Amino acid sequence: MRNLLSIILLLTSVVLYAQDDKKNTYFDFNYFGGNIALHNNDILHLIKGHPEGFVFSFNKKTYGSKVWEQRYNYPEYGVSFMYQDLKNDVLGNNIGLYGHYNFYFFKRHLMLRIAQGLVYSTNPYDKYENPKNIAFGSDILSSTYLMFNYKKDRLFNGFGLQTGVTLVHYSNANVKAPNTSVNTISFNLGLTYNLASEDKDFITDSVDDKFTEKIKYNLAFRSGINESDIIGSGQYSFYVLSAYADKRLSHYSAIQLGTDVFFSNFLKELIYYQSVAYPELNVNRADDYKRVGLFVGHELFVNKISVETQVGYYVYYPFDFEGRTYFRIGLKRYFGKTLFGAVTLKSHGAKAEAVEFGVGVRL
Repeated sequence: MRNLLSIILLLTSVVLYAQDDKKNTYFDFNYFGGNIALHNNDILHLIKGHPEGFVFSFNKKTYGSKVWEQRYNYPEYGVSFMYQDLKNDVLGNNIGLYGHYNFYFFKRHLMLRIAQGLVYSTNPYDKYENPKNIAFGSDILSSTYLMFNYKKDRLFNGFGLQTGVTLVHYSNANVKAPNTSVNTISFNLGLTYNLASEDKDFITDSVDDKFTEKIKYNLAFRSGINESDIIGSGQYSFYVLSAYADKRLSHYSAIQLGTDVFFSNFLKELIYYQSVAYPELNVNRADDYKRVGLFVGHELFVNKISVETQVGYYVYYPFDFEGRTYFRIGLKRYFGKTLFGAVTLKSHGAKAEAVEFGVGVRL
Protein backbone atom coordinates (compact mmCIF):
# COMPACT_ATOMS: atom_id res chain seq x y z
CA MET A 1 0.00 0.00 0.00
CA ARG A 2 2.84 2.40 0.80
CA ASN A 3 4.37 1.76 -2.65
CA LEU A 4 1.01 2.43 -4.33
CA LEU A 5 0.56 5.71 -2.44
CA SER A 6 4.06 6.82 -3.48
CA ILE A 7 3.23 6.13 -7.12
CA ILE A 8 -0.06 8.05 -6.87
CA LEU A 9 1.74 11.04 -5.34
CA LEU A 10 4.35 10.92 -8.10
CA LEU A 11 1.74 10.82 -10.84
CA THR A 12 -0.15 13.69 -9.19
CA SER A 13 2.98 15.83 -9.15
CA VAL A 14 3.57 15.02 -12.84
CA VAL A 15 0.03 16.17 -13.71
CA LEU A 16 0.47 19.41 -11.77
CA TYR A 17 3.79 20.05 -13.50
CA ALA A 18 2.21 19.43 -16.88
CA GLN A 19 -0.49 22.01 -16.21
CA ASP A 20 2.24 24.66 -15.94
CA ASP A 21 3.77 23.72 -19.30
CA LYS A 22 0.79 22.97 -21.53
CA LYS A 23 2.48 23.82 -24.82
CA ASN A 24 5.05 21.04 -24.43
CA THR A 25 3.20 18.15 -22.80
CA TYR A 26 0.63 15.44 -23.38
CA PHE A 27 -0.58 12.23 -21.74
CA ASP A 28 -1.31 8.82 -23.21
CA PHE A 29 -3.02 5.72 -21.88
CA ASN A 30 -2.55 2.31 -23.52
CA TYR A 31 -4.25 -1.00 -22.76
CA PHE A 32 -2.26 -4.05 -23.87
CA GLY A 33 -2.86 -7.79 -23.96
CA GLY A 34 -0.91 -10.72 -25.41
CA ASN A 35 1.27 -13.71 -24.57
CA ILE A 36 4.40 -14.71 -22.69
CA ALA A 37 7.10 -15.68 -25.18
CA LEU A 38 8.70 -19.10 -24.68
CA HIS A 39 12.40 -18.25 -24.62
CA ASN A 40 13.28 -21.04 -22.15
CA ASN A 41 11.56 -24.42 -21.76
CA ASP A 42 11.97 -24.14 -17.99
CA ILE A 43 9.14 -21.56 -17.85
CA LEU A 44 6.54 -23.71 -19.63
CA HIS A 45 4.64 -24.18 -16.39
CA LEU A 46 4.38 -20.38 -16.01
CA ILE A 47 2.62 -19.80 -19.33
CA LYS A 48 -1.10 -20.20 -18.69
CA GLY A 49 -3.24 -17.21 -19.62
CA HIS A 50 -2.91 -14.06 -21.72
CA PRO A 51 -1.21 -11.29 -19.71
CA GLU A 52 -2.80 -7.86 -19.88
CA GLY A 53 -2.22 -4.45 -18.39
CA PHE A 54 -1.96 -0.75 -19.04
CA VAL A 55 0.64 1.99 -19.47
CA PHE A 56 -0.05 5.58 -18.39
CA SER A 57 2.56 8.07 -19.63
CA PHE A 58 3.49 11.72 -19.37
CA ASN A 59 5.40 13.03 -22.39
CA LYS A 60 7.33 16.25 -22.96
CA LYS A 61 7.69 17.43 -26.56
CA THR A 62 10.75 18.99 -28.15
CA TYR A 63 10.64 21.54 -30.94
CA GLY A 64 14.27 21.94 -31.94
CA SER A 65 15.56 24.56 -29.52
CA LYS A 66 18.63 22.30 -29.18
CA VAL A 67 20.47 20.94 -32.20
CA TRP A 68 20.23 17.30 -31.10
CA GLU A 69 16.43 17.58 -31.11
CA GLN A 70 16.48 18.53 -34.78
CA ARG A 71 18.93 15.75 -35.64
CA TYR A 72 16.62 13.12 -34.15
CA ASN A 73 13.41 14.48 -35.69
CA TYR A 74 12.13 16.19 -32.51
CA PRO A 75 11.85 13.24 -30.10
CA GLU A 76 9.86 13.29 -26.87
CA TYR A 77 10.82 12.12 -23.41
CA GLY A 78 8.87 11.33 -20.28
CA VAL A 79 7.88 8.88 -17.57
CA SER A 80 5.60 5.83 -17.70
CA PHE A 81 3.65 3.91 -15.08
CA MET A 82 2.87 0.29 -16.00
CA TYR A 83 0.66 -2.34 -14.39
CA GLN A 84 0.61 -5.88 -15.75
CA ASP A 85 -1.38 -8.94 -14.64
CA LEU A 86 0.64 -11.96 -15.80
CA LYS A 87 -2.42 -14.24 -15.46
CA ASN A 88 -0.63 -16.70 -13.24
CA ASP A 89 -0.84 -16.91 -9.46
CA VAL A 90 2.79 -18.01 -9.34
CA LEU A 91 4.06 -14.93 -11.20
CA GLY A 92 1.64 -12.43 -9.65
CA ASN A 93 1.41 -8.86 -10.93
CA ASN A 94 4.11 -6.36 -11.86
CA ILE A 95 4.06 -2.61 -11.15
CA GLY A 96 6.71 -0.47 -12.82
CA LEU A 97 8.00 3.07 -13.26
CA TYR A 98 10.05 3.94 -16.36
CA GLY A 99 11.84 6.74 -18.14
CA HIS A 100 11.36 6.77 -21.92
CA TYR A 101 12.11 8.41 -25.27
CA ASN A 102 9.68 8.56 -28.22
CA PHE A 103 11.21 8.64 -31.72
CA TYR A 104 9.17 9.44 -34.84
CA PHE A 105 9.12 8.30 -38.47
CA PHE A 106 6.97 8.73 -41.61
CA LYS A 107 5.66 12.25 -41.02
CA ARG A 108 5.37 11.53 -37.28
CA HIS A 109 2.64 8.92 -37.71
CA LEU A 110 4.88 6.05 -36.53
CA MET A 111 6.35 6.21 -33.02
CA LEU A 112 8.99 4.00 -31.42
CA ARG A 113 9.17 4.25 -27.63
CA ILE A 114 12.19 2.91 -25.77
CA ALA A 115 11.71 2.71 -22.00
CA GLN A 116 13.83 1.51 -19.08
CA GLY A 117 12.79 1.28 -15.45
CA LEU A 118 12.32 -0.63 -12.22
CA VAL A 119 9.45 -2.98 -11.46
CA TYR A 120 7.95 -4.33 -8.24
CA SER A 121 6.89 -7.99 -8.43
CA THR A 122 4.04 -8.87 -6.07
CA ASN A 123 4.92 -12.59 -5.85
CA PRO A 124 8.65 -13.36 -6.34
CA TYR A 125 10.34 -16.69 -5.68
CA ASP A 126 10.24 -17.98 -2.12
CA LYS A 127 11.77 -21.29 -1.11
CA TYR A 128 8.73 -22.28 0.96
CA GLU A 129 5.76 -20.16 -0.15
CA ASN A 130 6.40 -19.77 -3.90
CA PRO A 131 9.06 -22.25 -5.12
CA LYS A 132 7.62 -22.51 -8.66
CA ASN A 133 8.41 -18.90 -9.58
CA ILE A 134 11.81 -19.47 -11.15
CA ALA A 135 11.39 -16.34 -13.31
CA PHE A 136 11.72 -13.66 -10.60
CA GLY A 137 14.19 -14.27 -7.78
CA SER A 138 13.61 -10.85 -6.20
CA ASP A 139 10.75 -8.42 -5.74
CA ILE A 140 12.60 -5.56 -7.51
CA LEU A 141 13.29 -6.19 -11.20
CA SER A 142 14.88 -4.33 -14.07
CA SER A 143 12.56 -3.89 -17.03
CA THR A 144 12.66 -2.65 -20.61
CA TYR A 145 9.68 -2.08 -22.84
CA LEU A 146 9.44 -1.19 -26.52
CA MET A 147 6.25 0.24 -28.00
CA PHE A 148 5.78 0.65 -31.75
CA ASN A 149 2.62 2.61 -32.51
CA TYR A 150 0.70 4.19 -35.35
CA LYS A 151 -0.62 7.54 -34.07
CA LYS A 152 -3.26 10.07 -35.05
CA ASP A 153 -3.24 13.07 -32.73
CA ARG A 154 -5.99 15.66 -32.16
CA LEU A 155 -8.90 13.79 -33.68
CA PHE A 156 -11.35 15.37 -31.24
CA ASN A 157 -10.76 18.18 -28.71
CA GLY A 158 -7.15 17.26 -27.98
CA PHE A 159 -7.82 13.50 -27.98
CA GLY A 160 -6.09 11.13 -30.39
CA LEU A 161 -5.73 7.40 -31.00
CA GLN A 162 -2.75 5.07 -31.24
CA THR A 163 -2.30 1.33 -31.69
CA GLY A 164 0.56 -1.06 -32.18
CA VAL A 165 2.78 -3.67 -30.57
CA THR A 166 4.40 -3.65 -27.12
CA LEU A 167 7.31 -5.85 -25.99
CA VAL A 168 8.05 -6.04 -22.25
CA HIS A 169 11.08 -7.70 -20.64
CA TYR A 170 11.46 -8.40 -16.89
CA SER A 171 14.66 -9.63 -15.26
CA ASN A 172 16.80 -9.02 -12.16
CA ALA A 173 19.97 -9.69 -14.21
CA ASN A 174 21.09 -12.46 -11.82
CA VAL A 175 21.33 -10.12 -8.86
CA LYS A 176 19.59 -12.98 -7.09
CA ALA A 177 18.70 -16.49 -8.28
CA PRO A 178 16.48 -17.75 -9.81
CA ASN A 179 16.22 -15.52 -12.86
CA THR A 180 14.86 -17.13 -16.02
CA SER A 181 13.04 -13.81 -16.73
CA VAL A 182 9.80 -13.21 -18.65
CA ASN A 183 9.12 -11.55 -22.00
CA THR A 184 5.62 -10.59 -23.15
CA ILE A 185 4.48 -9.72 -26.67
CA SER A 186 1.26 -7.72 -26.79
CA PHE A 187 -1.02 -5.65 -28.97
CA ASN A 188 -2.00 -2.28 -27.55
CA LEU A 189 -4.71 0.30 -28.11
CA GLY A 190 -4.61 3.74 -26.54
CA LEU A 191 -5.68 7.34 -26.26
CA THR A 192 -3.54 10.47 -26.34
CA TYR A 193 -4.54 13.82 -24.84
CA ASN A 194 -2.80 17.11 -25.62
CA LEU A 195 -3.21 19.82 -23.00
CA ALA A 196 -2.64 22.69 -25.44
CA SER A 197 -5.05 23.54 -28.24
CA GLU A 198 -2.22 23.52 -30.81
CA ASP A 199 1.46 22.65 -31.08
CA LYS A 200 4.30 25.10 -31.50
CA ASP A 201 6.21 25.23 -34.79
CA PHE A 202 9.33 23.13 -35.18
CA ILE A 203 12.64 24.97 -35.42
CA THR A 204 14.63 23.97 -38.52
CA ASP A 205 17.67 26.27 -38.49
CA SER A 206 20.42 23.78 -37.61
CA VAL A 207 23.37 23.24 -39.94
CA ASP A 208 24.32 19.57 -39.50
CA ASP A 209 27.89 19.80 -40.71
CA LYS A 210 30.33 16.90 -40.81
CA PHE A 211 31.74 16.05 -37.39
CA THR A 212 34.58 13.74 -36.36
CA GLU A 213 37.06 13.51 -33.49
CA LYS A 214 40.52 12.12 -33.02
CA ILE A 215 40.86 8.78 -31.28
CA LYS A 216 40.05 9.08 -27.58
CA TYR A 217 41.17 6.75 -24.77
CA ASN A 218 38.80 5.56 -22.03
CA LEU A 219 39.22 3.99 -18.61
CA ALA A 220 36.19 2.56 -16.82
CA PHE A 221 35.48 0.83 -13.53
CA ARG A 222 32.29 -1.22 -13.10
CA SER A 223 30.88 -3.05 -10.10
CA GLY A 224 27.77 -4.62 -8.58
CA ILE A 225 26.52 -7.86 -7.03
CA ASN A 226 25.25 -11.08 -8.58
CA GLU A 227 24.65 -14.76 -7.92
CA SER A 228 25.11 -17.96 -9.92
CA ASP A 229 22.09 -19.95 -11.08
CA ILE A 230 22.39 -22.19 -8.02
CA ILE A 231 19.64 -20.94 -5.70
CA GLY A 232 20.98 -20.01 -2.29
CA SER A 233 24.62 -19.95 -3.35
CA GLY A 234 24.90 -16.35 -2.19
CA GLN A 235 25.35 -12.88 -3.64
CA TYR A 236 28.88 -11.67 -4.25
CA SER A 237 30.48 -8.47 -5.47
CA PHE A 238 32.23 -8.24 -8.82
CA TYR A 239 34.64 -5.73 -10.34
CA VAL A 240 35.44 -4.95 -13.97
CA LEU A 241 38.34 -2.85 -15.23
CA SER A 242 38.06 -1.67 -18.84
CA ALA A 243 40.43 0.19 -21.15
CA TYR A 244 39.43 1.05 -24.69
CA ALA A 245 39.86 3.48 -27.56
CA ASP A 246 36.99 5.10 -29.42
CA LYS A 247 36.74 6.97 -32.70
CA ARG A 248 33.87 9.45 -33.12
CA LEU A 249 32.58 9.10 -36.70
CA SER A 250 29.73 11.63 -36.64
CA HIS A 251 27.34 13.51 -34.39
CA TYR A 252 25.53 10.20 -33.95
CA SER A 253 28.04 7.43 -33.46
CA ALA A 254 31.48 6.18 -32.46
CA ILE A 255 33.22 2.80 -32.70
CA GLN A 256 35.22 1.19 -29.89
CA LEU A 257 38.00 -1.36 -29.41
CA GLY A 258 39.24 -2.45 -26.00
CA THR A 259 39.75 -4.97 -23.23
CA ASP A 260 37.97 -5.99 -20.01
CA VAL A 261 39.38 -7.68 -16.91
CA PHE A 262 36.69 -9.42 -14.82
CA PHE A 263 36.95 -10.22 -11.10
CA SER A 264 33.70 -12.15 -10.54
CA ASN A 265 33.61 -13.44 -6.98
CA PHE A 266 30.49 -15.56 -7.52
CA LEU A 267 32.65 -17.78 -9.74
CA LYS A 268 34.86 -18.61 -6.75
CA GLU A 269 31.86 -20.16 -5.02
CA LEU A 270 30.66 -21.86 -8.23
CA ILE A 271 34.10 -23.38 -8.88
CA TYR A 272 34.26 -24.73 -5.33
CA TYR A 273 30.68 -26.07 -5.51
CA GLN A 274 31.17 -27.89 -8.81
CA SER A 275 34.52 -29.36 -7.72
CA VAL A 276 32.82 -30.91 -4.66
CA ALA A 277 29.28 -31.70 -5.88
CA TYR A 278 30.06 -32.81 -9.46
CA PRO A 279 33.42 -34.61 -9.60
CA GLU A 280 32.51 -35.90 -13.07
CA LEU A 281 32.93 -32.33 -14.39
CA ASN A 282 36.65 -32.46 -13.52
CA VAL A 283 36.60 -28.95 -12.07
CA ASN A 284 39.69 -28.13 -10.04
CA ARG A 285 38.90 -25.99 -7.00
CA ALA A 286 42.16 -24.12 -7.69
CA ASP A 287 40.89 -22.89 -11.11
CA ASP A 288 41.22 -19.14 -11.56
CA TYR A 289 37.95 -17.19 -11.34
CA LYS A 290 39.29 -14.18 -13.29
CA ARG A 291 38.62 -13.61 -17.01
CA VAL A 292 40.05 -11.27 -19.64
CA GLY A 293 38.16 -10.27 -22.77
CA LEU A 294 38.67 -8.26 -25.94
CA PHE A 295 35.68 -6.36 -27.36
CA VAL A 296 34.45 -4.18 -30.20
CA GLY A 297 31.63 -1.73 -29.64
CA HIS A 298 29.41 1.05 -30.91
CA GLU A 299 28.11 4.16 -29.16
CA LEU A 300 24.98 6.06 -30.25
CA PHE A 301 24.83 9.63 -28.94
CA VAL A 302 21.56 11.33 -27.97
CA ASN A 303 22.33 14.66 -26.29
CA LYS A 304 24.40 13.92 -23.13
CA ILE A 305 23.16 10.33 -23.03
CA SER A 306 24.48 7.56 -25.23
CA VAL A 307 23.55 3.94 -25.89
CA GLU A 308 26.53 1.60 -25.73
CA THR A 309 26.65 -1.89 -27.29
CA GLN A 310 29.66 -4.20 -27.19
CA VAL A 311 30.55 -7.75 -28.27
CA GLY A 312 33.48 -9.44 -26.54
CA TYR A 313 35.49 -12.65 -26.55
CA TYR A 314 37.39 -14.08 -23.56
CA VAL A 315 41.06 -14.55 -24.38
CA TYR A 316 41.83 -15.69 -20.81
CA TYR A 317 39.16 -18.20 -19.81
CA PRO A 318 40.36 -20.77 -17.25
CA PHE A 319 36.87 -21.79 -16.07
CA ASP A 320 34.07 -22.59 -18.51
CA PHE A 321 31.03 -20.45 -17.70
CA GLU A 322 28.30 -19.77 -20.32
CA GLY A 323 30.73 -19.70 -23.27
CA ARG A 324 33.54 -17.43 -24.43
CA THR A 325 31.43 -14.77 -26.18
CA TYR A 326 29.80 -12.02 -24.14
CA PHE A 327 27.64 -8.95 -24.80
CA ARG A 328 27.15 -5.61 -23.09
CA ILE A 329 24.41 -3.05 -23.64
CA GLY A 330 23.49 -0.01 -21.59
CA LEU A 331 23.28 3.73 -21.08
CA LYS A 332 26.04 6.27 -20.48
CA ARG A 333 25.65 9.81 -19.17
CA TYR A 334 28.42 12.32 -19.80
CA PHE A 335 29.32 14.97 -17.24
CA GLY A 336 31.34 17.52 -19.14
CA LYS A 337 33.76 16.35 -21.82
CA THR A 338 35.73 13.74 -19.89
CA LEU A 339 33.70 12.09 -17.09
CA PHE A 340 30.85 9.64 -17.51
CA GLY A 341 28.65 7.26 -15.56
CA ALA A 342 27.07 4.11 -16.96
CA VAL A 343 24.53 1.37 -16.24
CA THR A 344 25.03 -1.68 -18.44
CA LEU A 345 23.83 -5.26 -18.73
CA LYS A 346 26.40 -7.97 -19.37
CA SER A 347 25.13 -11.24 -20.82
CA HIS A 348 26.02 -14.40 -22.69
CA GLY A 349 23.43 -14.52 -25.46
CA ALA A 350 20.00 -14.35 -23.82
CA LYS A 351 21.49 -15.31 -20.44
CA ALA A 352 22.17 -12.28 -18.21
CA GLU A 353 25.19 -12.35 -15.91
CA ALA A 354 25.10 -8.97 -14.17
CA VAL A 355 23.95 -5.36 -14.09
CA GLU A 356 27.08 -3.19 -13.98
CA PHE A 357 27.25 0.28 -12.44
CA GLY A 358 30.24 2.14 -13.75
CA VAL A 359 32.21 5.38 -13.82
CA GLY A 360 34.89 6.38 -16.26
CA VAL A 361 37.03 8.99 -17.92
CA ARG A 362 37.47 9.79 -21.62
CA LEU A 363 40.80 11.40 -22.46
